[in-house]
Amino acid sequence: MQCNQLVRLTKDWYTHVKQETMAPARMMQFVDQHIKECAICQGDPDLPQEVEKIREHVLPESKLPRSFRAPNKALTPEISPSFGDDEGGDNESDSTADGLL
Repeated sequence: MQCNQLVRLTKDWYTHVKQETMAPARMMQFVDQHIKECAICQGDPDLPQEVEKIREHVLPESKLPRSFRAPNKALTPEISPSFGDDEGGDNESDSTADGLL
């Protein structure tokens, strides 16, 4: 990063994130806003890659925009077609309740 102000602000914002006084997504909004308004940041050719590294480090996987997430099928559970169709699917809890009475 060529902009010393962005480096200082990012460190300060990250401290707030670690202290849980600022949401990680909010920090990244501040970073993006600074970049839009700063001539030094706009002229830095390596800044987009550096910001993405920060974004991946700061934001939890569930908060990353879909374009940044690694494909993971475990995030969406599969629904079995026989889940609600089996006969007496709730018998196990019924037999436990009967055994207690």
